[in-house]
Amino acid sequence: QVQLVESGGGLVQPGGSLRLSCAASGIIFSLDVMGWYRQAPGKQRELVATMTSGGSTNYADSVKGRFTISRDNAKNTVYLQMNSLKPGDTAVYYCNAKHTYGFTTYWGQGTQVTVSS
Repeated sequence: QVQLVESGGGLVQPGGSLRLSCAASGIIFSLDVMGWYRQAPGKQRELVATMTSGGSTNYADSVKGRFTISRDNAKNTVYLQMNSLKPGDTAVYYCNAKHTYGFTTYWGQGTQVTVSS
């Protein structure tokens, strides 16, 4: 199995920045897609950004141009650089991952991001 641990969340003022990290452990070889989702209070979980091991990215329209996903395959870690944060970005952010030939999606426990004055 794969374990995912997120870090880097916290409280930030509007317009500020945070960088989230997600470290994978366990059966980490052949991890293909890694990415970030978020869930705000009273809302469904939504995709934020994903990146394949080959570097292809996908972003939600709401974060495009503000957030940047990156990954270090050697460290089995994916990052989310969040700039120009808005109160609407407040949510629990979850890391996820999937093996190339697997059907199971793995999830971290989440890290809280709060954007507020």
